[in-house]
Amino acid sequence: MAETPFPKLYFVKFDSHFTSMNRFVLSSLLALCSLGMLQAQKVNYNIRFHINGLKDSSVYLANYYGDKQYIQDTLKADSKGNVVLKNKQEWPGGIYLLVLPGKKYFEFIFTEKEFTLETDTADFVKNMKVKGSMENTVFYDYLQFISARQKEAEPLRRSFERLKDDASKKDSLAIVKEKLAAVDKAVKDYKVDVIEKKSNSFLSKIFKASQDPEVPEPPKLANGKTDSTFSFKYYKAHFLDHVDFSDERLLRTPVLHNKIETYIKKLTVQIPDSITAAADYLIEKARANKEVFKYVVHYITNTYETSPIMGMDAVFVYMAEKYYTKDQAYWVDDTQLYKIQTRAKTLKPLLLDKKAPAITMKDSAGVAHALYDVKAKFTILLFWDPDCGHCQKSMPKFIELYKKYKSKGVEIYAVCTEVEMDKWRKYIREHKLDWINVADPKFETNFRALYDITSTPQVYFLNDKKEIKAKKVDAEQLDDIIEHFMKEKEKEKGKE
Repeated sequence: MAETPFPKLYFVKFDSHFTSMNRFVLSSLLALCSLGMLQAQKVNYNIRFHINGLKDSSVYLANYYGDKQYIQDTLKADSKGNVVLKNKQEWPGGIYLLVLPGKKYFEFIFTEKEFTLETDTADFVKNMKVKGSMENTVFYDYLQFISARQKEAEPLRRSFERLKDDASKKDSLAIVKEKLAAVDKAVKDYKVDVIEKKSNSFLSKIFKASQDPEVPEPPKLANGKTDSTFSFKYYKAHFLDHVDFSDERLLRTPVLHNKIETYIKKLTVQIPDSITAAADYLIEKARANKEVFKYVVHYITNTYETSPIMGMDAVFVYMAEKYYTKDQAYWVDDTQLYKIQTRAKTLKPLLLDKKAPAITMKDSAGVAHALYDVKAKFTILLFWDPDCGHCQKSMPKFIELYKKYKSKGVEIYAVCTEVEMDKWRKYIREHKLDWINVADPKFETNFRALYDITSTPQVYFLNDKKEIKAKKVDAEQLDDIIEHFMKEKEKEKGKE
C-alpha cells in the first residue's frame, strides 16, 4: 500500500536449527518497536532462564508475529548463565524465542507470569528442564518426542532415497516406507493425544488450528459418476474449522499466518472476484478479535497491492474501499487512511476492463489527436520520455512491434512526458517514429494523475472499445499479449 499500517522495520537474519514449528528462517528486529500489540501497563513477571555454556552476554527476547519474528527486548545473562525477565510491560501470549549470541535460539510458550527454564547450549531441546509452567512442560515434552522421532526417521529417509529408483529393491523399499509411515503415525497420534488430554494447553489449540480436514469419500452424481470437485470443495470449506480466530495468541505463532496464506493463495483461484470473496469470508471470521482482524485485513490488502501479477490491484481497491474506513481501520491515523483511500481512487478507473480515461493531446505540428478517435483493433498507449534510459532501450522493440502489427490493426498512441519539445521532436525525427506522437508540455490534461504515471516507459494495451486489457507491461511482454488478444478476437469473430 502507499503507506503501510505498521512502521518501517529493520531486519537481520539468524541461522536456525530444529524448531517446534519447523520454521527455519528467523528475521528479527534489532530495536524495540511498537506494532500496536504490546500493552503499556507493567506486569510483575518472574521468568528465569538458566543456560549452561552462556555467560556475561546480551540475549534477545523475540516473538513470532505472522510470518516474521520480532525482537522485543534486550536482556543480560550473568556470569553463571542466568537471565531474568521481571517487572516489564505486559507481553501478549504466544510462542517466544530467547536469542543467544552465535545466532542460536530456543522457543518457549509465553502465557504464564512465573516459571523457570533450564537448558544447555549443546542441545536446547534435549537438555531443557521446565519448572512451574504447565504450558512449557507440554511444549517441551512434545519437542523432545519430535526430536527422537526425527533421529529415528533420518536413516529411514536416507534409505528411501537410496532405494527408490532401484527396481530390484522393491521389497526393501516397502519395508522402509512402512517404517516411515509408522513414525508419521506416531507423531500424529501424539498430537491427537495432546488435543484430547491437554485440551486446556495452548499447544493443544495450536495443534487443532494446524489440522487439515479429513475429507470423506466423494458422493456419486445423478449420472452415477463420482463428483470430481467434491474433495477440493470440502477441503476448502472445512480448512479453517479448528482455527480459533478469537485467540490473539495464534498471531504469535507461525500457524495462523500459514492458514490464512494457504486459504487465500493456494485454495482460492487467483482472480480478483474469487480473492475478494475469500477475503470477505476470512475477515468475517477475524472479526472475533480486533488484533486478528487488523492482521488479516492488512495482510490481504498489502499482499495484493504489491502483487507482481497484473490485475491484482483490483483486490487492493476492493479492500481499501470496504475495510479501510474510519470506523474499521482503527490502527491507521487520518493521514494514512487518506493516502490509502486516495490510492484506491487513483487505481479504480485504471483496473482491467475499465475504459481508459479520455485524453486529447497535440502532435509536433500542433494538431490535436483524441485517444478515442484512434480507429484500431488494438491501441498501445505508451507514456515515454526521450531522456529516459529505459525508454531508449525499449524503443527499438516498440518500433519492431509496430512494424509487425500495424497492418493487423494495432496503433500506438505515444505520449511524451517530457516538457522540452525540441528533444522530443529530434527523437521522433532521428528514430522515424511514424505512429501517433503527442505531448502535453503544459500538463493541461492531467495525464500523470489520470494514468498513474510515476515512471517511464509505461504501457496500457487497449481494445477497439478503448477498454484496458493489459497494463504496465514491458515491450518484451507485448508481443505475446498482442498475439493472445488477436486470437481471442478471431475466436469471437468465428462465433458470429
